[in-house]
Amino acid sequence: MLHDLLADAARDAPATPAVITDDGSVTFAELSARVDARAAEIEAGTEPGARVAVLAENCIEYVELYYAVPHAGRVLVPLNHRLHPEEWRATVARAGATLAYVDGAHADRFEAPVGVEVRRLEASATPAAPAGEFTPPPRTPDDVAWLIGTSGTTGSPKLAMLSDANLIAAVDATLPARPVGEHDVLATPFPLCHVAGYNVLVVHRRARPIVLQRTFDPIGLTRLVRDHDVTMLSLAPTMIAMLLDHPDVDDADLASIHALGYGASPIPGPVLRRVIERWGWDCSQGFGMTELGGNALFLGPDEHRRAADGDARLLVAAGRPSPGVEVRLGEDNELLVRAPQVMLGYWHNPEATAAALTDGWLHTGDVARIDDDGIVAIIDRKKDVIVSGGENIASREVEEVLHTHPAVADVAVIGLPDERWGERVCAVVVARDAVEPAALIAHCRARLAGFKTPKTIEFVDALPRNASGKVLKHQLRSDFVRARH
Repeated sequence: MLHDLLADAARDAPATPAVITDDGSVTFAELSARVDARAAEIEAGTEPGARVAVLAENCIEYVELYYAVPHAGRVLVPLNHRLHPEEWRATVARAGATLAYVDGAHADRFEAPVGVEVRRLEASATPAAPAGEFTPPPRTPDDVAWLIGTSGTTGSPKLAMLSDANLIAAVDATLPARPVGEHDVLATPFPLCHVAGYNVLVVHRRARPIVLQRTFDPIGLTRLVRDHDVTMLSLAPTMIAMLLDHPDVDDADLASIHALGYGASPIPGPVLRRVIERWGWDCSQGFGMTELGGNALFLGPDEHRRAADGDARLLVAAGRPSPGVEVRLGEDNELLVRAPQVMLGYWHNPEATAAALTDGWLHTGDVARIDDDGIVAIIDRKKDVIVSGGENIASREVEEVLHTHPAVADVAVIGLPDERWGERVCAVVVARDAVEPAALIAHCRARLAGFKTPKTIEFVDALPRNASGKVLKHQLRSDFVRARH
């Protein structure tokens, strides 16, 4: 159980910092007491199995909810703070949440559906410890602990059901590939609303601290590293490039770092070479997804050094499956994964669950190849998901918004290569009336999160389609990439 992980750390290392932020820190003993208090508060105000949403940036109180909500026999529903308020509301409604914790930065923009109680999430609102030790309600490791939204091709994000057992399995799949030593401290700016937040559980499994940056900025990160003797970083490739390029990043401030874990997208070869040449860190890539509760495949430091030395095969590799993780190729070379960390299914969506899970095998939607060394390489995304700055964007969702504009007759949304963000959102539009690109961008911005809003609009006379009428997005991507070179 998730709470057992925290209780073990509180017993073995009570005075060790568990969570460190710019606003303060808590030890494992303190965090354990606060989790019990928060769980008692939640249990008293909700029904068993109730969904509890949280809308906040990284903070100690968010970590409390990671543990406290399932400890109380309820289900945590993290809301991505970068989304549009209409998307928050829709997710709360889809989950059927009855309670929402919202931090001060988002309280004015959050409008809960009818029947949802809203509470402020802030340090001063942390409940006092209960008079007696909290007695949790009966639960099993296979009960749902977290519901996390995941972008797909259907337009509306689905909610992946992750149990305690799923999340612990993801942690145990990660530790062999990214070992956490008795003196290690991990820092990350990845938002806790993402499945990448499972890194909290990874370091807590070894009773070690996690340093959370509220939002990423290179100088702020170097200060946290220096002030808290951070030894490990978890970043997206975009963040790594920004760290390398910032003129005020002092190598001396990063002297304590020995390991860098990254994910969300492959790392460009030039960026990897600069990291190794400049800092000499051990680099590790993790490949995972929300439906896996975290990462399941890993590419280790040795492979990264070989990649930096020119092994192009490894530059596009996702890695090898961790112990306990099985992989194989299905129809059309789609990557399938079977492991204890595979989600239970999608919340109240049996059709999507049946499509994603077959005899315990998860259909990842990624087209892959597996070489003779057992290394998996992702060669294309079967699902039309754009990855920009580490965020997954469902192209269908953006298309649906553009289709509501009266001047749009047809549209396909694709991702184009971008040196800074990995990919940028591009809308290819067939217009029925004259319209300026700025008007279409503004139309999207009023309805979608900023990172989902197209950065470029391209106009064409017709979209390329196959015999069955499906838009040939790979052809569009190829055409527009070639046009820019």
